[in-house]
Amino acid sequence: MQEGISGKIAHFFINSKLTILLMVALMIIGVYSSFLIPREEEPQINVPMADVMVGYPGASPTEVENRVAKPLEKIISNIKGVEHVHTMAMNGQAMLIVQFYVGQDVERSYVKLYDELAKHEDMFPKGVYKPMVKTRSIDDVPMLGLTLWSETQDDFQLRQIAEEVTSEIEKVKDVAITKEIGGSNRELKVILDKDKMAENGVDALGIMGMIQANNGSSQSGSFVQNDQEYLVTTGQFLSNVEDVENLVVGVNKNMPVYLKQVARVQDGPSTARSYVSFGYGKTNEKFKTAKSEYPAVTISIGKVKGADAMKISDKIIDKVEHLKKNLIPDDVHVEVTRNYGETASHKVGELLLHLGIAIIAVTILVILAMG
Repeated sequence: MQEGISGKIAHFFINSKLTILLMVALMIIGVYSSFLIPREEEPQINVPMADVMVGYPGASPTEVENRVAKPLEKIISNIKGVEHVHTMAMNGQAMLIVQFYVGQDVERSYVKLYDELAKHEDMFPKGVYKPMVKTRSIDDVPMLGLTLWSETQDDFQLRQIAEEVTSEIEKVKDVAITKEIGGSNRELKVILDKDKMAENGVDALGIMGMIQANNGSSQSGSFVQNDQEYLVTTGQFLSNVEDVENLVVGVNKNMPVYLKQVARVQDGPSTARSYVSFGYGKTNEKFKTAKSEYPAVTISIGKVKGADAMKISDKIIDKVEHLKKNLIPDDVHVEVTRNYGETASHKVGELLLHLGIAIIAVTILVILAMG
């Protein structure tokens, strides 16, 4: 019987001494390739999403809903490819979360959204700001969460430490988005005294304008000297209480009026927008030494598209361990509260294990079947 092409190929490999070497080489390449694949918790799928924010100063939530949110929701819902539109009406603003169907082209989806908003700009009542669109993707989901907590320091102090830690984490390669959650920011509060303002002939709007005008820095030109060019910068940002107190906010009887003459300036924490507390569960072995809940600040970290979550997480955790020696105080503890790199690595390892078992089982079955 005459052999066909497939028979000749099979006959060649059956009798060739290179067959075993090729099989070993291919297995080595396959194992090596499995370590090169980026390990991620979130699947790399195209799900175009965007937040549409519209400002309407002075309007109540009901007015924002009826005059801005509902009409805009109808317009966006008619865009081809839009699956869901979630709307929220608040004091002075509306927010719409737009989600397209899975698999829709990301760029085309955003272009359609921008075009539709631009075509209907004239439908909004007077006083409504131009819609602002903020695009989102699956990579915006944080892959690592670090929580800073302490038995002795408050959330304001923890926030300052977290901001310094964040600036160091952002230096790690492939880190995309970082955000601090919880705690209070530093704030300089100006508390006006209306009697002293009337006495010195200044008003609140004038004081606000002077503070804004003096809190800035800009390039004002350059000059050349000895074959070198020097850039000239004018102004500086207000950084402490003394800078603010010594601002000239007006003139009274040909004498300058300083802010400290008409107001008190306080340097301290602002009103917190979010609160985070940390505590161990009863089943945790550390519960015996830390039974209460403590103020905390969480740092959420996202990565760039296609990067290996496991490798980035390991680099960041190593970086934080190094920062404990010179930046993070001894009484501040750092706990990893989310690590998608670790869970992704575990799932990939489990998948490879099952794949290896399946390959071995199939190989044994083929050998037995072929005798």
